[in-house]
Amino acid sequence: MTIEQRPFGLVIEDDETLCLVASQALAMAGYNAEVVSDGLLALDRLAATVPAIVILDLHLPQVSGREILRQIRADDRLTRTRVIVATADPGMAQFLRDDADLVLIKPYSFTQLKEFALRLRPRDTLAI
Repeated sequence: MTIEQRPFGLVIEDDETLCLVASQALAMAGYNAEVVSDGLLALDRLAATVPAIVILDLHLPQVSGREILRQIRADDRLTRTRVIVATADPGMAQFLRDDADLVLIKPYSFTQLKEFALRLRPRDTLAI
């Protein structure tokens, strides 16, 4: 499978280390990963693309991850987009668990994220 054929994964995270971990985990799970570190830029990318998966931090500059999640779920184009919310706040994780496909409590591991991303891959793109 070429890079162009891989499903698109969007990492929305402002921590550089976690951006690297998440983008590499998505790449290892067979996604073509892109990183955005600002909530406003994330909304722009979501308006222009339809990612198969989004790794979403909740505490972002400009626009919160919670608002981004709300907008993803309200957008008919993004109904098949899987969202993994990453947060260090267990209370917020509990609050958002019905809106996200998966909630990870930070810190999470590379292997953990890669395995979850693999499980959430669109079925028609599973051959790597």
